[in-house]
Order: sequence, then structure tokens, then C-alpha cells
Amino acid sequence: MTSKPQNMDTANQQPNESFTSIENSGDHNPQMGGGLSVIQYWAEHTLSPEGPKLWQTLMHKSACLSCAWGTGGQKGGFTNEVGEKVQRCMKSVEAISAEIQPPVATHFFDQHSIAELQQLSSLEADRLGRLSFPVILRSGNSHYRRIDWEEIYQIAETAFRQPPERVASYSSGRSSNEAAFLLQLMMRTLDSNNLADCSDLCHSPSTVGLKQMFGSGTSMVSLENLKHADCVVLIGSNAPANHPRLMNELIKLRDRGGKIIVVNPVVEVGLVKFASPAFPLTSLLTGSEIASLYLQVKPGSDVALFVGIQKALIEQGLIQTDYLQTHTEGWQDVVDHAQATDWNTILSTCGVSQTEIEVAAQMIGKSQAVVFAWAMGVTQQENGVDNIYSIANTALLTGNAGKPGAGTMPIRGHSNVQGFGSMGVVITDRLKKDIQASLEKLLGRSLSRVPGYDTRRLIDAADAGKIDTLICLGGNLYGANPDLTQAKRALGNIDTVIYLATKPNIGHFNGLAKQNTIIIPVFNRFENPHKTTTESGNNFVRLNDEGHTHLTQADLISEVEFLSELSHRLHGDYPVDWRQLQDTRYIRKLIAQTIPGFEAMAIIDDTLEEFTIGGRIFNQPKFSTSSGQAKMFVTPLPELTSPSVEQFNIPANVSHLALTLITGRSYSQHNTVVYKPDDRYRGMPHRNCILMHAEDAKSAGFAEHQRVTVQGDAGQLDNVEIIFGSVRPGSALMFYPEVNVIFKARIDERSGTPAYKRVPVVVYAN
Repeated sequence: MTSKPQNMDTANQQPNESFTSIENSGDHNPQMGGGLSVIQYWAEHTLSPEGPKLWQTLMHKSACLSCAWGTGGQKGGFTNEVGEKVQRCMKSVEAISAEIQPPVATHFFDQHSIAELQQLSSLEADRLGRLSFPVILRSGNSHYRRIDWEEIYQIAETAFRQPPERVASYSSGRSSNEAAFLLQLMMRTLDSNNLADCSDLCHSPSTVGLKQMFGSGTSMVSLENLKHADCVVLIGSNAPANHPRLMNELIKLRDRGGKIIVVNPVVEVGLVKFASPAFPLTSLLTGSEIASLYLQVKPGSDVALFVGIQKALIEQGLIQTDYLQTHTEGWQDVVDHAQATDWNTILSTCGVSQTEIEVAAQMIGKSQAVVFAWAMGVTQQENGVDNIYSIANTALLTGNAGKPGAGTMPIRGHSNVQGFGSMGVVITDRLKKDIQASLEKLLGRSLSRVPGYDTRRLIDAADAGKIDTLICLGGNLYGANPDLTQAKRALGNIDTVIYLATKPNIGHFNGLAKQNTIIIPVFNRFENPHKTTTESGNNFVRLNDEGHTHLTQADLISEVEFLSELSHRLHGDYPVDWRQLQDTRYIRKLIAQTIPGFEAMAIIDDTLEEFTIGGRIFNQPKFSTSSGQAKMFVTPLPELTSPSVEQFNIPANVSHLALTLITGRSYSQHNTVVYKPDDRYRGMPHRNCILMHAEDAKSAGFAEHQRVTVQGDAGQLDNVEIIFGSVRPGSALMFYPEVNVIFKARIDERSGTPAYKRVPVVVYAN
């Protein structure tokens, strides 16, 4: 095997924090999340050479680069949408620190072959530095080479003049609303609906399910509304690691006497107790209690749990019949289903006791305003849409939708992933009818009715040789997919792949096209030479100021400039003057005319007033459905079978254990970008670990720190270290994206999202 490059401009890399140093600091397996270690991290980065640039960026008027709970915009870098200060978190600093790295060395790609680069981990690829000049890998070549802009446009123009069903795009939430709108308009003007997006791999079940039930696929809870809740049900989320700012709201809720019910197969220490630097006098040193009740369900059993809660609510007389009769459709069928489902089936499916379920029901039913919030533990299942139905059904049964302080709240991952959906970056059958009508008016013709490929269908189509051209606006299409062997093969069937990115990732070295792979270096959000906008997970639109890059003599381009110039070359002046759209003010005016709820975008450059999108925050029980009523759906309990050793061809006469694997991110990770190799919260010293219950391991004769092989249905990982942790028996956890190589995609057919959170594996001794 080719070894890793030995001289990869190590001056640009930050030293990795070793597990030994964590243990010696006394911070291994902490008893609470957050705390002084966060202050220490900020202090270290403030006092480092990057400190001045880091703080300059933190104060810049632009939205946080990290999660959809971020801050920033015109209110200031540390300010949230309701004007509260000191709202930046460690995730922000990690993301900014990565973006203000020095550039990849001028001759780096000349000196390191693709074979070498393919040995890099996600962390190592990210630490190479910022991309500052465009490069191309041509068929038959072993190295990326620098390329000029005119040749890029010539290759791209030729590539996109293929039949519309053979061209596609993929995007992530890293970019702006303006770039997203341009991307979908360029593709639909080509008559292609192949608009895959990273949300297809995460929150698509939320969008599909909520849109069917309420007519809107986003959160119905604003930040202001959350402050009026007296109970939060948090399902399938590791907010302390992935959305730390949300923890401040949970702490305040507990301080005012509210309750928090946590549903998670893994006991995450930060969901038990969290110490927030935002409250130095009351929380930072001693920590704040988070979970009032912690329900450790079996992975994938959320429907069973919530049908059980519904059954208990009915038995306790806590459902709101008047509300249901007036404001919902289909409620009687949901009630009948819960009553008819026997307790034994519910309990054996979800693995939670009847007493715990009844306590949860009482907490929910006797609270005045309940928010039901969830993340990818709910959505990344084969029955993800049913999970959403069951949670929302529970909210409706108790009247907790359509009033202040209550409702459904999907917790989105990337900072503008929701904005891409709002801008129409979705396949045809998920495009809102009024947006479709506006686009058809603009184009002067009907849109193509070909459904288009979501992300998984795009990979399958490419694997079948049906895609010629792909443009990736951010993201890591290779690394984010299950079955990395298939993803690599599929991308290798595409003639031309164009990546727009700020930094290298493993997809740039493994997701290589058949003929031409081009990497285009772009400005990040706080560097763009023009104003842009982004949308938070709670429907708040932020305006980002212009900025400047720290990279000297860099050959960068904005995504808006590249997309508008390519569109001009493809379409001339039809249906708009594309080059005029390089001034983003004109894109915002076009958005205001096209996207319902974004009318204020037309004057935001003059007013500088950020806004909450209309028609999404339901403070009255009148919803955006044809009837104005919420639609409820019966949710069948999943038939969950435990994996068996017989599913796998493993060596005879070895110690083995079949488990249900959960894939997840580590503490210092954002999507596929890894900032540190360890996870101090879970006591996992590096990326090649498996977290399992001690009793499971001992039953198979395994010891903690023993090295084992973990095998799925697509491959295996060797030399994996066993770590004991608070994961539900019969389950285990490993880190994404590395573990994606071992399993194939099991898909929720209604949303297209893979079941990353319930993967059958077998563990056996090396």
C-alpha cells in the first residue's frame, strides 16, 4: 500500500491533541459537558498566532459557519436573532480556525500524487490548508495540475451541454442563499431536476413528514417561542457536541422550572449535565442539570416509544379532544391505533419500561407548552418519515402545535442547509407548487416533470453510467455516503466532476471523475466580496457583510461569480441577465419575487433588517395545509430484528458478537470535517474505536482496549479498539465518515435518507 505523504507542508498543520495529554489533564471521560475546557480552548486560540484574525472574524457581521443554531449577521458576531450577546460556541472557533489556515503550498499538488493523497484521513486533508488556486486531474494523470479560468469554463460549458437527465448537482449548507438560487435556476434552465443536496442524507424525513402534516417542512418554533416552553422532548440529538448554543436554552428552561425528556440510545454526558460559559456564575463551574428523564431506547424504535406515550396519554386522560376535533384530520385513527397496540409489543420494540413511558406522558400532558425537537438519530432510519409522524402526532394529541412555546422543531445541522431547500434546491416532487409557478413564469415555459435524483439516487444513477457531468457546491459527496466503495466507483463513472470548495477533503482525492476532476477554490462566507444571506434552522434570515481573505496572491472566486458566468455561457441572457446577477442585490430581488415568505429580501440591502420567514412559525393552530388543519398519520411499529452472526461470513472458531451499530460524529467534528481525532466526552482516544456496553463485550470474551475487526455488509475495519461506554446493550457506536466504508445503504423510500443509525455488524477477534 502507498504510504502517506511524509512532507505535506507540516508547518500549516496544527498539532493533534494526543489521548495521553487528555488523560493527564484529568479531562478524560468528564462528568459533564462544556466547562472550563471550553474556556481553555478559547484562551489557547486567542493567544496563538491566529488569535487576532480569529477575533476579527468572530466580530464580523456574518452568520456562524457551523450549525444552524449559529449567531451573527447584522446584529453582530456574538449576537443571536433576539439580540442576546455572548452566543458564540467552541464549534464556531473550530470552524473559523480551519478557514483561516495558511494556503496549501504552491507546489503541493506537483509533489504529491493522488495515490498518496488517498491515504489521508478527513482530519489530515482538512489540515492541508486553504485552497488558493484551481487545479485539474485529467484522465491518465497521477497529479492534480494548476489550470487557468478560461479552460475551466470551456470544460464546464462542454460538460453541461449534455442531455439534461445526464447532468447533476450536489450541494451543502456551507454556501449562501444567493448561490443556491443561482444553482437551481441554472440547472432548471438546462431542464434538469437532478438537484441532490446534503439534506437528502440527514433531515429529508423531517421536510417530507412535516410538509405533509402541517404544510411547512421546517421548524414551527422560533427562538423567542422556545423561551416560553416549559418542557422540551429532545430526541436523537447530541446537542452538547453538535449544537452547543441550544444548551443555553435548555439550561434556562430548567432554571425556570421546566422539564427536559431526552430520548437517545447513548447516554451522552452533556445531556445529563452541561456547564455553559454563557452563565459563569451559575453553570460554568458546577454544571447545570439537563435531563429530567432519560429514555435509552433501542436504535430505530422511536415510533414504538411515541405510540407508547400516546397510549399512556390516552389512558391518563391527557389528550386534548376539543383541539383534535377542531384543528386536525385523521386523529381518531391515530388514537385507535395507539389504543389497539398492546403494551408488550410496545415495550419489547423500544426497550423502555412502561413506568418510564407513563412518566414521560405525564410530563408532556401536564406541561403548558411542549417543544418536540429532534436530530439525525430520528431521521437516519429506514422509517424516518414515520418517526416524524409519530412525534408530531404526540404534539397534536396534547395540543402542542400552533401556540407560543410549543411545536415541532427539527434541529438542522449545517448553518444554511435549510436555506438551500427554501431556494428550491430540491428534486421536482418536493418543490413547492408556488415556487414552481414562479419559476415557470420566469422561464416562460413549464418545468421538466422528470422527478430528478436525490443524493442516493444520484449515486446509484452514476454507478449505472447514467451521469456525465456533476457540479458540487461544497460538501463531501464521497465521504458522506454509505458504501464508500460504491461511491468511489460511481463518481469514477462520471466524465466531469467540478468541486467548489474552500479546503481539501477526502472526496477531492477519492471521488474522481473518469475524464476531468476540477477543484475550484472559493471565498468562504466572511470573505465574499459581496453581501449574502443565510437561513437558520428556526427560519431566521441573516445578512452577511462583505469581507476580505487573509490569503495573499490567492486566485479565488466567489460561488456567485462562477455560477453566474457559467450560466451566461450556457444560456446567454435567458431567462435573466446572468452577469448582472454577479451583483447579489439583483439575486435577492429575484428571490423576493420567486420564493414565498422572502418578500423582505427585496429591500434588505436598504433596510439591513433581518427577518423571520413568513408562514412558518405557527402561533395559532391554523396550518399551511389546504384545509388549515394538521393532518395526522397512523404509524406502524417497526419490526426490528437483531443482527445475527449468520448474516456475515466470518472466520470460524473466533470470538464474535453481532450488534446494531450507530454511526455518529465525534465531539470535535462538523459533518465530515474532523478537527480532532478523539472524543473526550465518550472516552474514545482516536477515530478507529467502537463504543460498546461492557456486558456485551464480556459476553463475547472481549476486554476493553482489545483490538477487533468490525464487519458490515459492504466491508470491514480492522484493528478497531473496544471502548466501554454508556450505549444501550446490543448497540454500539463508531465514527462517521470512516465507518461508512463497511455498510450499504438501507433507504427510507419516502425521503431517500439512509439508515446510518441502525447498521447490522459483527465484531470478532483479530
